[in-house]
Amino acid sequence: MNYIEILQSYNLSTIHWIAISFAGFLLGLSKAGIKGIGIIIVIILAFVFGEKASTGILLPMLIIADILAVFYYNRHTQWIYIKKLMPSMVVGVLVGVWIGNDISAIIFKKMMAVIIIVSVLLMFYTENKKSADIPKNKLFSLVAGFFAGFTTMIGNLAGPIANIYFLATRLPKNEFIGTVAWLFFIINIFKLPFHFFVWKTITRETIYLNSILIPVLLLGFFIGVSVIKLISNVNYRRFILLVTALGGIIMLIK
Repeated sequence: MNYIEILQSYNLSTIHWIAISFAGFLLGLSKAGIKGIGIIIVIILAFVFGEKASTGILLPMLIIADILAVFYYNRHTQWIYIKKLMPSMVVGVLVGVWIGNDISAIIFKKMMAVIIIVSVLLMFYTENKKSADIPKNKLFSLVAGFFAGFTTMIGNLAGPIANIYFLATRLPKNEFIGTVAWLFFIINIFKLPFHFFVWKTITRETIYLNSILIPVLLLGFFIGVSVIKLISNVNYRRFILLVTALGGIIMLIK
């Protein structure tokens, strides 16, 4: 099949195209440093393509967005934190590959829904916590790294866990964004072979679909870079969290 035929084979409606284009745009915003919207992307793609299939469709776009973020924020990267998290993240990814490969589509969907809801609750907790007094010992790094690796493999849902960990570091905004950009660029590259050869969720067809979403991703990233300093509306973030939690509940009972 040629390029157009492959895209048509997805049988996406106009609403579906609008939804996944919006998800690509949000991904650009998210990787530019506008936090709290990553879960919405996961929910949109899961509803359009199915939970497990959506993880493979999203991963290449994540890597493209990671590259943009790495180039833009590279000078702010704090490698000491990446070295602390990476070993346990790798273990978490491997456990996620094993569990995700052997469970049914229904259980995979329920697992993603639970992770989404727990992630939203954690984000609500950190959003409303008056103190940033979170444990910073080695065990905390190991646990945070493992669950970040596991959740990023199961559903590209490690953002809230990473946010909680880096809250404890009290990194300035640009250092936070630059460090997270490199951390997830490395781990997302590590995940690629498992999506290609074990889960088989990345194919020529999904890559073609990714290619048509790159322009909206780029647009979202560059707009996000321009407005990142202006984003501070707590009520807006809470609205996003509420909508995201609702999406997770709908996915759980669907």
